Amino acid sequence: MLTRFARHFLLALQFFTRIPVTGRLAQWVGYSPAMLQASAAHFPGVGWVVGGASALLLKLALLLLPTQAASTWVAVVLSMVFSVMLTGAFHEDGLADTADGLGGGLTRERALAIMKDSRIGTYGAVALVLALCTKLCLLVLLLQIGEVWAIAGLFTAHVVSRLMPLFLMCTMAYASDTTHSKSKPVVEHLASASLWTGLLWWGGAMAMVNLFLPAPVWLAAGLGAACAAVWMGRRLQRRLQGFTGDGLGATQQLSELGCYLGMVMAAAWV
Repeated sequence: MLTRFARHFLLALQFFTRIPVTGRLAQWVGYSPAMLQASAAHFPGVGWVVGGASALLLKLALLLLPTQAASTWVAVVLSMVFSVMLTGAFHEDGLADTADGLGGGLTRERALAIMKDSRIGTYGAVALVLALCTKLCLLVLLLQIGEVWAIAGLFTAHVVSRLMPLFLMCTMAYASDTTHSKSKPVVEHLASASLWTGLLWWGGAMAMVNLFLPAPVWLAAGLGAACAAVWMGRRLQRRLQGFTGDGLGATQQLSELGCYLGMVMAAAWV
């Protein structure tokens, strides 16, 4: 049981990040379409790694940079760059493709065709710029509220935002052409039982975060992420009659922003 858990987690880490799982370790992990499908349940576990590493880098940058007002902006930018390097801009690419497809495609078929195009359009570029700028500003604001808020919040957002796509996978149909989709083994319908694995990762993370943040803060982060995921899910269902791999990436990005926004708003009440 634990061996299968570890193998699926490492496979998810290999697929969703640029962290290498090679050599004898890769041979031990193995691969099959069924394993890759099951590994999607460990998406929040990948958030542990990406969020934890990004939070540590943010703390390190704050320690090494001079105590100037601009240092907080530099530290946040460095943590954002680091997280993008860890994931290979995997989810940002999904956000851009989804924005292009939903913004430029008048029909379901046209929207899906645009989303498969590797070129970025106006809607995708605008969505990326706005998302990154919003993320930067919210993280800086969290730092101004408190360093612990920003560091713990960064970790929280990466875990929670990676839980939200699992709900879409459990409740919606896969909308794209499964014959030609490179992401088919991962994004097909996820069994409801697999959702408990993701919730286990989330529960462990929140138990740890509760040591540093008041419960209303991380609960507000979850509520913000859930609102973003529900909005994205309704958009995908209405326009595409289901979700796509790019749509899941967009859901992660918007849910991450929802987490930060929820924490910032909760600060006024704590």
